[in-house]
Amino acid sequence: MEYYGMTPYLNLGKKKDSLIGKAWTVLRQDAKVLGFVRKHRIDLGLSSGMVLGHVSKLTRMKSFMFDDDDDAAEPLVVKYGHPDCEVVFTPQCIQRKTKHAVYYAGTHELAYLHPSRFIPDKTVLEKAGLCEGERFFIMRFVALKGHHDLGQKGLSIEQKCRLLDLLRQHGRVIVTSERALELEFEPYRLPVPPEEIHSLMAYSSMFLGDSQTMTSEAAVLGVPALKCNTFAGRLSVPNEMEQKYGLCYAYHPDDFERLYEHVEQLLKRDPEDLRQEWQQKRQRFLEEQIDVTAFFTWFIENYPGSRNTMKEHPFRWLMEEWQHSAFEGWSYGREDC
Repeated sequence: MEYYGMTPYLNLGKKKDSLIGKAWTVLRQDAKVLGFVRKHRIDLGLSSGMVLGHVSKLTRMKSFMFDDDDDAAEPLVVKYGHPDCEVVFTPQCIQRKTKHAVYYAGTHELAYLHPSRFIPDKTVLEKAGLCEGERFFIMRFVALKGHHDLGQKGLSIEQKCRLLDLLRQHGRVIVTSERALELEFEPYRLPVPPEEIHSLMAYSSMFLGDSQTMTSEAAVLGVPALKCNTFAGRLSVPNEMEQKYGLCYAYHPDDFERLYEHVEQLLKRDPEDLRQEWQQKRQRFLEEQIDVTAFFTWFIENYPGSRNTMKEHPFRWLMEEWQHSAFEGWSYGREDC
């Protein structure tokens, strides 16, 4: 928060790992945020979690949630989060049960990685000890400790090591992890601050790991992205990016050998040809999506009129000052899908 100058802010503390611990955390945060909202007479709250929705039921504040997971993957959020929100911003490839869903053509990652919002900083290469054009790969390992991650798994230590051994034969490997790094990966630790990871990723040759978000981020940036976890094939957003655009690929840990063979095939290709192919895929993807941040801003600044506009005119952008043709891809309801 300090890096982006977002101070002062209210620290809600760390999350717990167990389901019971998470429940107590939510209740504690509910109380803390409730006092803050009442004290400052806040009118609108924006969040990707459930707490603001709970607080909105006890105050005059309206709560907007940003949610890009399918209902089936997050039953607790669907039951205890969505009903309390005024709006649930949702990528249009997902179908929601809640009547509060507002659909748009895009992904969460486009909100901060759309080319009108993000330009990679080439100086990050020098900071990381890399030369322009040098082939390097990023690996990301996550802890899978979210409430929706219970019972899920990603890459095993043996699988991580096999991929590392394969990648380092073709270039430098950089590893970033949500949990403490195993000794085997310590020499490959991320050499730049976390806030510069997206610039580094934009110049990378390939992304591999078991992270949902960073796989999608790499795909949005036009970098070949392959993930391995038990969510493979179960989530609408990455499924669309894979099946419609070919930007990323997902494998179940039980299908690791198929993943390994796919990586081998990609590594045999000419790096520049591979990059050009993925950038072409990315361009097609961007042409069919919207500038998500611009849409969120318009909707929030013009609410509640914006919601009425979208109900009356689904899949049509009415503001003449917007020049991006892809803004046509949004609606309030699913009736016209």
